[in-house]
Order: sequence, then C-alpha cells, then structure tokens
Amino acid sequence: MKSSPTGPTSHSASVPNSFSLPMAQKKKILVVRFSSIGDIVLTTPVLRALKHTPGLDAEVHFVTKKAFAPVVKANPNIDKVHLLEDSLGSLVKTLRTERFDYIIDLHNNLRSTLLKLRLMRPSRAFNKLNVEKWLLARLKINRLPDLHIVDRYFEAGRRFHLKNDQQGLDYFLAEKDAVWPDSLPLEFRDAYVAFVIGGAHATKRLPNQKIIDICRRLKKPVILLGGPEDAKNGRIIQAACGDFVFNTCGKISLNNSAFLVQQARVVLTHDTGLMHIAAAFNKPIISVWGNTVPEFGMYPYMPQNPENSIIMEISGLPCRPCDKIGFEQCPKGHFDCMEKISHEKVALEALKFF
Repeated sequence: MKSSPTGPTSHSASVPNSFSLPMAQKKKILVVRFSSIGDIVLTTPVLRALKHTPGLDAEVHFVTKKAFAPVVKANPNIDKVHLLEDSLGSLVKTLRTERFDYIIDLHNNLRSTLLKLRLMRPSRAFNKLNVEKWLLARLKINRLPDLHIVDRYFEAGRRFHLKNDQQGLDYFLAEKDAVWPDSLPLEFRDAYVAFVIGGAHATKRLPNQKIIDICRRLKKPVILLGGPEDAKNGRIIQAACGDFVFNTCGKISLNNSAFLVQQARVVLTHDTGLMHIAAAFNKPIISVWGNTVPEFGMYPYMPQNPENSIIMEISGLPCRPCDKIGFEQCPKGHFDCMEKISHEKVALEALKFF
C-alpha cells in the first residue's frame, strides 16, 4: 500500500548525449509525458527510481497536459508539476527559468521534440518502436521485443543508472478523492465488480450487449466506470441490467473512479487508463482486448502479482491487431475480436475472486 502526504491512497533533441553529470551534484530533471492517463501512470516506476537512486539527489519535475494534472498531482516522487495549457511557447518560457540539467522524454512525439529543441538541454527519449508496431498491425510481422513499455521507459533514464525496483506502478489519492460507502446504494458497499466500460476508440470496447450479458451472468453488484463520453452507454447498460448495476459514468471525477477501483473486489476493463490504475493498486484485473494486443507492451504491469492479471482475447484472428490505437468501427465489418469474446468465460474468471 502506497501513501500520499495528503491522505489515504493506493497505492535528444538538440544537445548530444555524450556528457555525464557528476553523481554527487544535485540534478534538476524534467520528465515529459503529455498524455494520456495510462501512459502517465506507466511512468511512475521511473519517477520513483529518480527520487530513490542512491547518490542521484534528483529534483524531479514533470510536464503534462492540464487535463491530466489529477493523475500526478499527489505523487510525492514529483517535486513540481508543469502544465501544458494553450501555448507551447508560454510553457517553454516557464521551463527555461528552471534551468534543467537533463530532460527524459517519455512521450517522444513532435511536441516533445519541439520542447527539447527550444529548451536546449541534454536529453534522451524512449523508443516508441513505431516501425515494429506498424509491421505487426499492417503486415502481421512481429519484431517487437518481449518487453513492457515500463522497461523501455527506463532506457531513457539510463544515464543515471536507474534500476527498476519491481514494485510496480504508483497511484496516489487524496482524502477528498474517496467515495465513502454511505454515498453508494446499500448493496454496493461491500464486495463489487468495477467494470470500466470506456475506451479511447470503439474497437477497443465491448459492444453494450456483451457488457450486459457479462453483468447478468455475474449476478454480483457491478459499478460501471467511465467518463462523460460513456454516460449514454452506462445508462443503457444499467437500464438493461436493473438494480445490481450502478452507473457512475460521467458523474464522478477520475480520482473518484480510481478510489472505486481501489475498493473493488475485481476489475473488468478494456485496454484503457483505469486498467493501469487498477494495476497500480494491485487489484485482480480481467482485461478484454479488441483491436490492440498485449504484444504492444502495454498490458497490466504487475511484477509483484502477475497471476492477478487475466487477459481475455481472441488469438489467431488474421486481422488482429488492425491498428496500434483503434477505429470507430471495425475495418472488416465483423468485429470478431470483441464479438467472439465469451461473456460466460469473462464472468467465470471474475467470479473466482468472490
């Protein structure tokens, strides 16, 4: 169990990389990850290593988009958070005053490259393996290393001899993020399933009817989690299932949802940000995969309890993966990667934790 100072919890561009800083000197290090929820959570082992590597004495700064401030604001391994709002130029102006010793780029896109160029500080970026992902998605040729993205993130900080402590991910909550039991219906105050029904793209999400079938098969209290974009689907699912399903989609904050994940008996989820938050809390996770595949290296990262991660997918489909991100509808029209998922098997796996 990890704790926050504020309450209960869960848990290169322009300059060559040839120089080396003396380890005895205090270093101000900027870590860059602009988005999204899961990708930011996956940076937390690197942040922890930066703060706790003997002799490093790092002052750790983190830059992300304003929308994702709740993901990092309570993390005690970050000394200062910088937020990208409307203008990269104004952010650069602020960051220049910090005079960073080094930049660790864990986003590695055009915007983070421009940021490094304008700050003119020594830096290193992690390898996104875009060519390898393209080969797998387009030609079904797998040249991806058997390596989680967390370990690839560590490569970007190797100048500081960072070591992965194998303690998994962090997610810190403040007391105000708690959803107290008396705010939930009586039957949801004890053991329940947290079902994360959202996903960035439709091809990463189970159809509503599949979710309804899973909930009916569970016959256990189910709390639906998702953002405002999932509110309509949440209402449809709750209406079809009745009183044993409680819909919170679009009604509570991200960190309220994280609290409900922390308290759940088991988490059912798509490949999405709350999946990684569940991994940070070491919850039993049943993750359902559609057009994306775990081979991309972003499956639940749980080195302490790998047996708590159960992956449900239809292996061997010639069209899968169809993309490293996703689509708003199946390019083939059949959506077999999700339609062929057995709702009975998903429910049975979840029931093992009751």
